[in-house]
Amino acid sequence: MNIIAWIILGLLAGAIAKAIYPGYQGGGILSTMILGIVGAFIGGSLYTLLQTGTLQLTATSFSLPGLFIAVIGAIIAIYLWGLLRRSSNA
Repeated sequence: MNIIAWIILGLLAGAIAKAIYPGYQGGGILSTMILGIVGAFIGGSLYTLLQTGTLQLTATSFSLPGLFIAVIGAIIAIYLWGLLRRSSNA
């Protein structure tokens, strides 16, 4: 997948995940994009793990099911980022 598709998928997945996840996450468009791209990797890797039973670093494709998996991964990334920020502030 080329870089433009990664940016578009990351922006869409990050924005949808931020809209779904409760609370304030902060950050601008760049952090939303990075969050979506990380979410695509998390979601793709978990999907591969559930399908094949092996853990591989894979990303989702630029499709509707791929976007859905990337959003789930981005929600997981928001949760993990919140845990890291909370533990560093305490």
